[in-house]
Amino acid sequence: MEFGEFLAELRKEKGFLQKEVAAYLNMTVATISNYEKGVHSPDLVTLSKLADFYHVSTDYLLQRTKYKASIDSLNKELSADYTVGDLMNTTLELDRRNVNALLDYYELLSLRNSFNKVK
Repeated sequence: MEFGEFLAELRKEKGFLQKEVAAYLNMTVATISNYEKGVHSPDLVTLSKLADFYHVSTDYLLQRTKYKASIDSLNKELSADYTVGDLMNTTLELDRRNVNALLDYYELLSLRNSFNKVK
């Protein structure tokens, strides 16, 4: 799917009008329309602002990933020492055996969490 088409679908999915996006970005509705029609593409600063507006990553906007979460999600603190991004980076560095062990533990925690919700 082309960038503009993707941008228009995301806007509609989030329930925004072009004029709301334009107001946030301090530009005209015509500019937003041109982005969505593929006539023009946003510069890097505008792309970042669009990601912030829709609460997604720039990689998601560029269709490089299906992971929608914003940078704020990756920077969310899990503890004083770790963020979500730290956890993801550490996971990516694990060997196959430890990844499988982590997935087993994840399933166990998910079961325990769902059991606690039933109580």
